[in-house]
Amino acid sequence: MRSHLFYAATALGTVLTTPALAQGTEDAGPGDIVVTARRVEERLQDVPISITVYNQQALSNRNIVTPTDLATYTPSLTVNQRYGPEKASFVIRGFTQEANTSPSVGTYFADVVAARAQTGTTSGNGAGAGSLFDLQNVQVLKGPQGTLFGRNTTGGAVLLVPQKPTDRLEGYVEGSIGDYNMWRTEAVVNIPLADTFRVRLGIDRNKRDGYMKNQSGIGGKDFNDVNYFAFRASMVADLTPDLENYTIFSYNNSFSRGYGSKIGLCLTPGIVPAGANPGWPAFAYSSGQARTAPAACAQIARQNAHEDGVLDVDISNPNPFLRIRQWQVINTTTWKASDTLTIKNIASYTEFREASSFSLNGDNFFIPAGQTGVSPSLVGLPFYYVLLQPAPNADNAAQSTFTEELQFQGNTSDGSLVWQAGAYLEVSNPLGWSEGFTPSFSNCSDVVAPVCTTPFAGVGNYPHSRTKTYWNNKGFYAQATYKITDQFSVTGGIRYTIDRVTGAGESRRIRFATTGSANTAPFAPTCNDPRIVGVATTPDFCHRAFTEKSEKPTWLIDVDYKPLPDVMLYAKWARGYRQGGVNMTNIGLETWGPEKVDTYEIGAKASWRGDSFRGYFNIAAFYNDFRDQQITGNLIAKPDSGLTGGAAIINAGKSKIQGIEVDTSVTLFNDLRFDLGYTYLDTKLLEVTRPTLDASSPFSDIIPTAVVGQPLSFSPKHRLTATATYTLPLDDKIGKISVGATYVYTAKQWASHTDDVISWTGAGCPTPAGSTTPTCSVPVEQVFGFNPGLLPATNIWNINVSWNEVLGQPVDAAF
Repeated sequence: MRSHLFYAATALGTVLTTPALAQGTEDAGPGDIVVTARRVEERLQDVPISITVYNQQALSNRNIVTPTDLATYTPSLTVNQRYGPEKASFVIRGFTQEANTSPSVGTYFADVVAARAQTGTTSGNGAGAGSLFDLQNVQVLKGPQGTLFGRNTTGGAVLLVPQKPTDRLEGYVEGSIGDYNMWRTEAVVNIPLADTFRVRLGIDRNKRDGYMKNQSGIGGKDFNDVNYFAFRASMVADLTPDLENYTIFSYNNSFSRGYGSKIGLCLTPGIVPAGANPGWPAFAYSSGQARTAPAACAQIARQNAHEDGVLDVDISNPNPFLRIRQWQVINTTTWKASDTLTIKNIASYTEFREASSFSLNGDNFFIPAGQTGVSPSLVGLPFYYVLLQPAPNADNAAQSTFTEELQFQGNTSDGSLVWQAGAYLEVSNPLGWSEGFTPSFSNCSDVVAPVCTTPFAGVGNYPHSRTKTYWNNKGFYAQATYKITDQFSVTGGIRYTIDRVTGAGESRRIRFATTGSANTAPFAPTCNDPRIVGVATTPDFCHRAFTEKSEKPTWLIDVDYKPLPDVMLYAKWARGYRQGGVNMTNIGLETWGPEKVDTYEIGAKASWRGDSFRGYFNIAAFYNDFRDQQITGNLIAKPDSGLTGGAAIINAGKSKIQGIEVDTSVTLFNDLRFDLGYTYLDTKLLEVTRPTLDASSPFSDIIPTAVVGQPLSFSPKHRLTATATYTLPLDDKIGKISVGATYVYTAKQWASHTDDVISWTGAGCPTPAGSTTPTCSVPVEQVFGFNPGLLPATNIWNINVSWNEVLGQPVDAAF
């Protein structure tokens, strides 16, 4: 038995200070790195795809725990963690998963795509807490992978390859400690019960306090904490010398207080923005701003008086939590029918549940003195802006996913032709209703009755909604590589996908008519609202259902040339697409269509190996023609709608994405290693087509989170990761001591363009073309001095010291 002991001390928590990743695997030459990017095992340098690979040693030494940690240091890979690291989604080359769309980057564990889930915020579909331990490697594939992989995506794929049971009795125990009361324990044991039957068991327990401290005195004391448990059991049975059965069972349970937002800016009336036209009036609140801005300004003043730091928050949610549970069974049966034919079947079943309660905007609002339209007797009354919480004994998301994939892999006897073909089925059904309450502009002491107070007559409301979502995805594919000569190969692949998603929703809402006193009126369905059409009613709920269907071919054409055995040049054209979806919460904007992309890429890979000098150099240049892009449009509610707004997915139009990626590693004299990864990414939204709102719509406008001529979200123009590692030349009796330093630079990037412009109406304002309402508009920079949707550049330095086989014993330590 082999045990490892790692001690990791962090400065600002795992997410902010994870040490950098080597671009290849630890201590591996380019000829040693094996990947499965084309669903078969191949040498990294022989695959004409831009790939970044990490093995478990690199992940463990550097304390990679969440998808956020992985994305921080991988060129071309970023992450959208608007709702916390457990709910984060991957972004590759500017392809972002907005809200509750299908993922733009597919995450696969043991060749099985992540379980479906859908709530009002990003959920599921990714690498959950506890999935990044005891792995063989992690592979980040860039560009659409829709030919060979189960679910069509436009951005790429992240492959998590778990350690398979071996024929050795072995294992490890690993402990980690750090600040914020962080501790983590992992344990894995591998047992060969017979020559033909092997078992591997592992657990991962991780806990850390949150680094965002809540100063309200209400509810949780901190946010962005870590608290999860994961268990995995793997079994391999060699039924015959040519027939293998591989089964994995995993269970993950993450229970934290979730993510806390911080209010940093508020609008103050009576000012004339810098640079405004001389004839424009002073800024005046809109109806929505008049209800929230004074309370937000009071909260900011309170934070400043307390001298709150950047990681201090002021949130009044009495019971914040985020609980995500998942269990999964994967069975892979491989039959080597002959020397030239292998048949593989991959089947899985997964259940995913999420329940969360969080303040959408991180508020602790009270009615301030002088509030417009509010009785002075209500001054000091607390209220929520928007509070999201599940119904009692219910989940915000509860979904089962079944996948079945049959593969045929073959080759000719001389190896000149390698091919594979297969079929894929994915069926995802709800495990009951996904159900929640969303009180807004109110304060509720009982969520079931409910008993609520509101300071705003006709605006405070208490919605109760529940949804069910059904996915059915089918795919048929074939791909082949033919060697025209020993140096020149051509690859062609095609896939035809049939996607269908159906959403069923039920909703009811109390809209409070009085202020101050308790409102206990029963829920009333709003189905007779003329804006809601095609509904059936019951005494309690109004029902609606929508379906979005699409059928699309995707393809790949690739040519590669090897002038030398360790040098490859390649060029490819790939078509990718991502299915549309449904969202029952936005009247008139319940569905959106698929998006598609054509990717053109050229690249070169070179590797070398010598006694004192080895390494590799990979470079790729790409251009993406991106159409019908799915982005979020923020909805502006009409004053009489009783709504606080919303967010809908729209097919925006057309974008351009282009760039260059470099990945290289050099090792000198087996002691000194340099790793460098760099991505230049140029994205631009070329055109936007906004949906036309019906005159009876409860919304007055849609504001896309992307702007024509501006970069796409989470797409930094430059990302550089540079690592130097030196291994001390010591006797084996002492052990292996290495010191590494990593520098990571990420250029500024947009999170959202929603607030690029501040607008108000009033006499003296110009009337925009096509409108009858005088409107004043100025860039947000003229009001606040900066744009809050633009994230600044970051520079991260990390030092990593590891001592393996301490004094010749089976113990490792790392700092």
